[in-house]
Amino acid sequence: MRTVLPIDAIRAPRSLVIDPPMSDAELEEFCRLNEIGRIERTKDGVILMNPPAGATTGDGNAEVVMQLRIWWKTHRRGRVYDSNTGFYLADGSMLSPDAAYLSAERLAGVTREDHDGFPHVCPDFVIELFSKTDRRPAATAKMEAWIANGARLGWLIDPYRKTVDVYAAGSHEVVSAAESLDGSGPVEGFTLDLSEVWRCYEY
Repeated sequence: MRTVLPIDAIRAPRSLVIDPPMSDAELEEFCRLNEIGRIERTKDGVILMNPPAGATTGDGNAEVVMQLRIWWKTHRRGRVYDSNTGFYLADGSMLSPDAAYLSAERLAGVTREDHDGFPHVCPDFVIELFSKTDRRPAATAKMEAWIANGARLGWLIDPYRKTVDVYAAGSHEVVSAAESLDGSGPVEGFTLDLSEVWRCYEY
């Protein structure tokens, strides 16, 4: 394994092209040494370094994860994850959603050792929360990557437009100005109270 070094957080670029691409072990060591934000890897091996979330986005993230976890506590099957969790996907990427749910069926295929790091599994359900620093094409591409790698349902929540892009295999629809959104498939029975999410942005 190559020697992985920490980088200067002040001068850090938003993306790094490493040739040859980092192995999974090198990537995890790189993440451990560089706690400067959320690090991801594209399917092409490009390392993406996302800055820490602003306070407003952090508030919105906390609200979304809290609601998803409260729903999970009604049945306690599978697991819920926050934005600090990375997942290795089938296309070679390692991505982190803002919130995710992994069903008991998929969780059964993950070893405890793998679960202690970045598990090699795609969540059944992901939520991405659009921030002011996000770019719409990149956010859309990430949602499409989740679905292409096996996510059964994905929501891209834009609190500035008050819209939710709902993704599933072969489908995409936009829900506008709703006060709540009902889950389906892997999160049947989950209702996200969007009015509480919008409230996080009314500072």
